[in-house]
Amino acid sequence: MAYNKINLTMLTDFYELTMAGGYFENGMKDITATFDMFYRRNPDKGGFAIMAGLEQAVEYLKNLTFTDEDIAFLRTKNIFSEEFLEYLRNFKFACDVWAVEEGTPIFPHEPIVTVRGPIIQAQLVETMILLTINHQSLIATKANRIVRAADGRGVMEFGSRRAHSYDGAVFGARAAYIGGCVGTACTISDRDFGVPALGTMAHSWIQSFDTEYEAFAAYAKRYPNACTLLVDTYNVIKSGIPNAIKVFNEILVPMGCRPKGIRIDSGDITYLSKKARKMLDEAGR
Repeated sequence: MAYNKINLTMLTDFYELTMAGGYFENGMKDITATFDMFYRRNPDKGGFAIMAGLEQAVEYLKNLTFTDEDIAFLRTKNIFSEEFLEYLRNFKFACDVWAVEEGTPIFPHEPIVTVRGPIIQAQLVETMILLTINHQSLIATKANRIVRAADGRGVMEFGSRRAHSYDGAVFGARAAYIGGCVGTACTISDRDFGVPALGTMAHSWIQSFDTEYEAFAAYAKRYPNACTLLVDTYNVIKSGIPNAIKVFNEILVPMGCRPKGIRIDSGDITYLSKKARKMLDEAGR
């Protein structure tokens, strides 16, 4: 499903339009040109990147239309002829486009998107294609490296609150899923793209109850089949994990349910994760 179907024709660098006007006035609008998108090196010395963002690029190309408002704005720049503005008013994208399938490993210097057609059209879409493919491929590549490092353990995307704007959050979650993440905290990405929305609780949930144990117990009773407990509100080792184990044994086990796990959100994650794993193993959880 497409997210936020809007006309983004004017999301282009202004020089694409000034060049288009120049091609038009010089009788070059129908000259055939071919543009390849490629990249020069893998980020962080990785062996490959992951292609992502193609669906949004296709949606953009299918909706290329200059509205009356767009034409009126361009007229105010006082540099475009009325004949050129009329050409834009009747604009129909007619280029051929080839691209690598999303989720495919890609490598430096190979074409990952090729656009061939009238030069005005082929160069006009450069900005948006670069924006869409670069952003999602970057996130998909990073996510894939983390997923491979996790060695079979599920990785969840949780980037919305630090994404670069809301579209970055939504499409970032989509790209991370393409890269191998099992789900996301971003609910709208589940609604629009089918990326499974996952989540647990915030520290405010724990602090809303008189005790950590009561907070865990209330959550376990309400969500017995999706129970992951946040154990670092007070003290991971001395209270969080012991209370979590107690709730698992006293509430979930009698219900015939298994806990999904625990979550550690702060502190020395490496040390605490290893210590938590040992404590849970000793408790049979």
